[in-house]
Amino acid sequence: MEKAREFLQLDKEAAQSVSRLTGSIRPPRVGFEFGFYNDFAVRGIRIDRVEPGFVSCSFRVPARLTDKSGNLATGAIANLVDEVGGSSVHILGTMKVSVDMSISFLGTAKLDDELEIRSKVLGQKGSYCGTIVLIRNKATGELIAEGRHSLFGNQSSKL
Repeated sequence: MEKAREFLQLDKEAAQSVSRLTGSIRPPRVGFEFGFYNDFAVRGIRIDRVEPGFVSCSFRVPARLTDKSGNLATGAIANLVDEVGGSSVHILGTMKVSVDMSISFLGTAKLDDELEIRSKVLGQKGSYCGTIVLIRNKATGELIAEGRHSLFGNQSSKL
């Protein structure tokens, strides 16, 4: 137990980062549309193009989503795959939930890199839908990540 406690202990720099977060994040309130998730994870995604089954977005890597090495954190990449992949399905008029994601991390994105994120619906069978999400560095064209995202939602009853 002591080793686990030691491992989870924050160094001075990390503790300062956490203390800056607590003042800037507002709790969700009735009638207030933004909460922690919107303020922290999805703020800054800009929609460039939307078509049935296709979404293209831009995103500049913010400091709040980088790891200790200054790279866009893998969890932030997974979140982008989930959000943008789910958006391309939602545009088809159905709300679904994520059931599976697989992500190939092929490169790194640094602080302030401009990313291009494209999602396309690969197919749909009944209530099951699959998407592909590509995340590229806009300036260099380097592929940062490729995500496959599966979603499922209730279909209407046949009764």
